[in-house]
Amino acid sequence: MLKVCLSSFSTQNFDKGANFIKQTAWYFVNALFVRASWNPFQGVKVFFLKAFGAKIGKGLVMKNDVCIKFPWKLTIGENVWIGENVWIDNLDYVTIGNNVCISQGALLLTGNHDYTLSAFYYRNAPILIGDGAWIGAKTVVCPGITVESHGILTVGSVATKNLEAWGIYQGNPAVKIRMRVMKE
Repeated sequence: MLKVCLSSFSTQNFDKGANFIKQTAWYFVNALFVRASWNPFQGVKVFFLKAFGAKIGKGLVMKNDVCIKFPWKLTIGENVWIGENVWIDNLDYVTIGNNVCISQGALLLTGNHDYTLSAFYYRNAPILIGDGAWIGAKTVVCPGITVESHGILTVGSVATKNLEAWGIYQGNPAVKIRMRVMKE
């Protein structure tokens, strides 16, 4: 029988990027104004995200129930659409380019644990989503992944490796199924 002692898990190698007061304040502001289902006002969401350190371009549309762990580790370009129930679990930096769509229920996951060590240290890595990319509904983008310009991760897929520019990726793990072709 395998015994795991939760008290042996360690976070000593993890920098949250903000002090306890800022983290606590974000928890409440996020719950009351940013993630809140009652608040459809983009300006209010953007105001609070920027106040907590997010870098955000013009034209952000962020639907309700979007969970952002640490806004001070988030950069969003211009004309970005983020759908309902997206979870940006940014224990590390997440950078989203211009003209990007992140569909409903997508998970941008920047961290996991090193299961080979008894201390269970974090293994975090940033995510970069290039201009014109589309992250489909109910997808997972794993730590350290780059989705290059205009790449697509299709519905329900899991990106465990980088997605090349203009590639369309599908499955778990996601593999390239064809190239994206734009009609004029």
